[in-house]
Amino acid sequence: MISPEELAWFDQNDARITSIIRRYGWYIQYVGGECSCPGCGGAAQEDEFQPPFAYTVGLFGLGHPELLVFGLGQESACGVLNDLGARIRAGAELLPGELITFEHWPHRIVTEQVPNPGEIVFTANRFYQRPAEASVPVLQLSYDDPAGRFPWEAGYAAPQMQPRPGTFRA
Repeated sequence: MISPEELAWFDQNDARITSIIRRYGWYIQYVGGECSCPGCGGAAQEDEFQPPFAYTVGLFGLGHPELLVFGLGQESACGVLNDLGARIRAGAELLPGELITFEHWPHRIVTEQVPNPGEIVFTANRFYQRPAEASVPVLQLSYDDPAGRFPWEAGYAAPQMQPRPGTFRA
């Protein structure tokens, strides 16, 4: 059972997200890689490491899958997602397997279909009132390392920072 205080918080948060989507076209949900819940002891245990991730909420309303990126700090994640959100709003359609470059970011991205979005994009599904089994579609943005290797290639610099699609659950 949800308490009246929790319900009020959800209502206020939903209104804030709706306002941002109406103003900009999408909202970015950023989730840090460490646990800060009371009683969990701060950072997750090494064997329970989860990288930070960010995803859009609102692109589905523009007829496009939401976008998800792992392993970036908040500023970089928001920069990438806002750049691509603007491209989508201007008419671009990102497709699985597409290679994307940026004018002001040194990495390349390949888009990949996420087979289990209902286990990750909770805020998007709450916004669109969709159950996990009927989740909004999501494309994962997998970026290359400084040597130009992608997470599925041998020698990739930090594979734990970019889990492969379908292997991550929030």
